[in-house]
Amino acid sequence: MPVAMVMAVAAGAGLYHWFSPAAPPGMVEQASSTSPPTLSPLASPPLAPLLAPPLAAPLAQAGAATIALVQSAPPAIAVSPPEPVISPPKPREFQIETGDEARILENTATGRTVFRLSGNPGILVLDFTSLRDQGLMLNRVAAFVEKSGAPRDRILTDAELDIIVRRGGETVETFYYGHDYGAASLARFFSLADRDNIRLLESEETLRRLLQQEGWFDPEARGGLLSIPQITGDERIGKANRAVILRHELSHGEYFANPGYAAFVRHFWRNMLTGAERDRIRRYLRSQGYDATIDELMENEAQAYLMFTYSPDFFAPGMIGMSRARLNEIRAAFFRTMPGGWLRDGLGQYLAENKPSSPIKPAAARP
Repeated sequence: MPVAMVMAVAAGAGLYHWFSPAAPPGMVEQASSTSPPTLSPLASPPLAPLLAPPLAAPLAQAGAATIALVQSAPPAIAVSPPEPVISPPKPREFQIETGDEARILENTATGRTVFRLSGNPGILVLDFTSLRDQGLMLNRVAAFVEKSGAPRDRILTDAELDIIVRRGGETVETFYYGHDYGAASLARFFSLADRDNIRLLESEETLRRLLQQEGWFDPEARGGLLSIPQITGDERIGKANRAVILRHELSHGEYFANPGYAAFVRHFWRNMLTGAERDRIRRYLRSQGYDATIDELMENEAQAYLMFTYSPDFFAPGMIGMSRARLNEIRAAFFRTMPGGWLRDGLGQYLAENKPSSPIKPAAARP
């Protein structure tokens, strides 16, 4: 028969052997005479087959009880994680109003006002109620950034600043009539002040907090901060002069906040002016207390004075040995090639309203 069947019969015989009654003596002897020695039929049977039947029922009952217990257990209750606690944003200390040049000029609010120029949001304008308030906040920055004779690697103490101011015959109020600084210079000012533990005025700390609010201490920040005084009883600051100062300073703000315009101004300084004109501009700016060794400062002031300062009380071409005709020529060329935007629109309006009354001299006739 097949091998599988033979094994099945053998298995059956084994089962029969363990559970059948004892064989008669004759059968045992006969088996001994014909088969190899085997275990005695009287040997104790294995324990597992004997114990399995009695234990099967209790184990089955226990299993059923376990299943019943699991089935009767109450359903699990889903617990949602706690909602994250979100702190409300801190209130902004400085409220900044967005406005154009006309809106800033008409401002008469009491106290210091901060404007964001609508034409370039990277330009902030501080409108001070007095020249003194303006000077207390910004004169030390002015000395650090651009004043001739002041160090560039550290911040002046109060006593040192007073010497710089009085050396030129000025006061806190008249040291500057308007201010303008780039974000990088302002960040460096406060970094050095902290490094050297320079005690700053409360108004200077107020400026720090404004810059922190605007994110200007970020190394990648670009922006221009400028200031003007409001019309007061001081005869030096009337409506006309306030407008002249603002336009001059706004052009600086565009230089600091607009990389494209800064690149154009650099081209203007190096290529649209002659070497002799640059030298005369440097001499003039040095006489006004600027550090003439800083090229960026020279090109920035040149564009502001030549293109955007229209009052002879502040600037006239004769101050740098230039004729009115040459200045008109430079302004026209500057306007034709400068980047578009709010500043170009303003210059175009001025040129349209102030056309030269006499023909412009050809370039060969320049002084």
